[in-house]
Amino acid sequence: MDTFSPLKTTPAAHRTGGLDVTLSVNGRDHHLTLDPRVTLLDALREHLGLTGSKKGCDQGQCGACTVHVDGERHLACLTLAASAEGKSITTIEGLAPEEGSLHPMQQAFMDHDAFQCGYCTPGQIMSAVACIREGHARTDDDIREYMSGNLCRCAAYPNIVAAIKQARDQMEGARG
Repeated sequence: MDTFSPLKTTPAAHRTGGLDVTLSVNGRDHHLTLDPRVTLLDALREHLGLTGSKKGCDQGQCGACTVHVDGERHLACLTLAASAEGKSITTIEGLAPEEGSLHPMQQAFMDHDAFQCGYCTPGQIMSAVACIREGHARTDDDIREYMSGNLCRCAAYPNIVAAIKQARDQMEGARG
């Protein structure tokens, strides 16, 4: 008779017949064996050590876990890691173009003091970059509407809007 012993447990992925997944994160492939129920957020934070994406509400209501999947914003807490296989995932750690430099949005957040406690900042920045890419940063009202899924408990919203406008001008100038 095989009895359960807490000293002989294996990771949940192996107990449930784990799923082999390759995630392309910030330009690097990562081969993982995960429980099929693991969210992208947990895979990033717990399996890859990329803790920039924050676990806020874990219910898709605060936006702190926002990442880009194939260039579109996604709530990592609501996305199964397995569903992101074969797609390009960008986290806040991979946003800057090169080591030591900042993305224009990161710099704009610094310039406008668009954070206080900083907990929501990675998700805010990732959503703000997507907001501009999606063409939803023409007016202050547009920015507020399309950023409404990202909550800031410190209420730095006016500074966030100013930062997005600054970065928008730089990002669109770089494209033009």
